[in-house]
Amino acid sequence: MSRFISLVIPALNEEKNITTIINAVRHAVDELPQYQFEVIFVNDGSTDGTAREIAACAAHDQRIKCVEFSRNFNKEIAITAGLHYAQGDAAIIMDADLQHPPELIPEFIAAWERGGEMVIGVRDELIGAGMIKKIGSHLFFRVMRLFGDVNFLSGETDFRLIDRKLITVFNTCSERRRIARGLLDWLGFKKEYIHFIAPERTNGVAKYSGKKLFALAGAALVAHSMFPLHLAGYLGASITALSGILGLFVVIDMFFLADPLQLKITGTAMLAIMILFLVGIILICIGLMALYISHLQESVANRPLYVIRSTINL
Repeated sequence: MSRFISLVIPALNEEKNITTIINAVRHAVDELPQYQFEVIFVNDGSTDGTAREIAACAAHDQRIKCVEFSRNFNKEIAITAGLHYAQGDAAIIMDADLQHPPELIPEFIAAWERGGEMVIGVRDELIGAGMIKKIGSHLFFRVMRLFGDVNFLSGETDFRLIDRKLITVFNTCSERRRIARGLLDWLGFKKEYIHFIAPERTNGVAKYSGKKLFALAGAALVAHSMFPLHLAGYLGASITALSGILGLFVVIDMFFLADPLQLKITGTAMLAIMILFLVGIILICIGLMALYISHLQESVANRPLYVIRSTINL
C-alpha cells in the first residue's frame, strides 16, 4: 500500500505564486509515483486573489485542498491549522513564495524513509537578503542557543517534513502565542537535516517586516526560554547586594570614619538615589513578569486558535 504525504502551504497574498508553486510541486511529486499526495493551502486572510487562484486549481485536481481563515491569524497559526487537517503518514511544511524549493521534496521523503522522524530544511543562504536581516537572523539563533530550552540549529526553517507521530503530538499542544518550529523542535524525536540555498523571491513581497520579525523573535524567547524571568531574579539579587554594600559603606564612612574622603553625601540624597534605582529595577521585573502573565491570560481566555470561513475538498 502506497504511503500518503500531506503538503501544508500557508499563503498570505500570494496570488501570483499559487499556480507556479502548484506546478512545481506537481513536477516534484511526479518523480514519486509510489506515494500519494495532498496539498493543503491555508489562506491566512489574503486580500488579493489568492483564494480565487487556489479554488480554480482545486476544481481540476482533488489533491489540492484549502482552509481559508476569516482573517489574518499569522503564519504560525496557519501552519497549525494545516497540520490539524493533514491526513498523511507525514507532512511537509513549505512556503508559498518558492523560497522553499519544491524540487527538494524527494530528498525530504528519502531522509524520512531512512528513519528521520523530522527532516529539517536548513537555509545556508537567502539570495537577495539584506545585511540587517542576515545579522538579525544570526543573533536570533545565537541567543536562542544560549538561553532557550530548544537547541535551534542556525539557519533552520519551517521547511520540514514531520512524521505522523509528531503531527499527532503537535496537535495536542495548546500554546496560543506559538512558534511552530520551536514546538516541533521541543518535541524531540530523531532529526535529519537537508541544507539548501533559498532563491530570491520573484513575485510579491516578503510578509515579515522588520517589526514583525522582531516581535516573532521576542515571542520565541518568551515561549521557549525562562531566562527573562530568571534575569529579573538575578537583577534583584545583584541590586540587593549592591545596595547593601553601598549602604554599609555610607554608614561606616559617615558614622565611624567621620567622612575621611570628604564625600559629604547626605542621607537624603543617598536614599533618593537608591529609591529611584530600585524602583527602576522593580518596574523591569514587573514588565518581564507581565509577559508570562499575558500568556496565561490568553490561555485562560480560551479563544479559538483560528476561525474557518470555508474549506475546499475537505
